[in-house]
Amino acid sequence: MTFIESVTLDVADAAAATRFYTEAFGLDTQIRVRTSQAPTTGFRGFTLSLTVSQPADVDALIGAALAAGATTLKPATKSLWGYGGVVAAPDGTIWKVATSAKKDTGPASRRIDSIVLLLGVADIGASKRFYVEHGLEVAKSFGRVYVEFASGSSPVKLALYRRRALAKDAGVAPDGTGSHRITIGGDAEPFTDPDGFAWASGAGEREGVLDAAQSGR
Repeated sequence: MTFIESVTLDVADAAAATRFYTEAFGLDTQIRVRTSQAPTTGFRGFTLSLTVSQPADVDALIGAALAAGATTLKPATKSLWGYGGVVAAPDGTIWKVATSAKKDTGPASRRIDSIVLLLGVADIGASKRFYVEHGLEVAKSFGRVYVEFASGSSPVKLALYRRRALAKDAGVAPDGTGSHRITIGGDAEPFTDPDGFAWASGAGEREGVLDAAQSGR
């Protein structure tokens, strides 16, 4: 079964981005960064979500992110499905922090239960078929609205959402051009999906990150 080993974000300043993700979310091996000046404008077509156990944990992580330099896109609020908010990292990546719980059951912590990479796609059905053909197994599917793939032992889950719906959920306009500024590292041969999201082999991705870091010294 194909699964995600890591996610690499293209950022203008790799050292600054590394500091942010460590201070804000305590992430290290799951999220990698590399220096890139690839042009992009507007919505990059994806978001990353952190799922936690209770509202206090949402507030703790969002508070840490804002203190580290993030900006608010959607303040944390209650909804029918739970509690959550959306921030933009200094490098421009959109992060949602959410829980399905509506009440706290213990002291606040910054413990993350799961990380989900949500890709905004033009055609849910076509993208679902493409990923199944490339070795991913469907865990949840809600027609042409949302698809979640089985993650196995992967540190990052993959899900598909309609691009406009994903942008609305993130609190941004759906239009965007240029690079997605993300590379998905997996255990399969490199490929690019119908919406232009690139996958690299885990080993190749690690080498690319190392080369980028060394060239930026």
